[in-house]
Amino acid sequence: MNMKAIWKGISVGATVGTAAFMLVRSTDRKKRSIKRHAGKMLRAAGDVLDDFTSVMK
Repeated sequence: MNMKAIWKGISVGATVGTAAFMLVRSTDRKKRSIKRHAGKMLRAAGDVLDDFTSVMK
């Protein structure tokens, strides 16, 4: 067994695993951010619609 190849495989595996973890973690944050922004947008649109209907009365 070549110890140099083993250590190289371990380091490459750790690097790929870390990169995959960061990618998955980032995606979850973006999903939550999109949901939060969509909720704020819907609330703002509801407020505008309420204001518009109160003006029309």
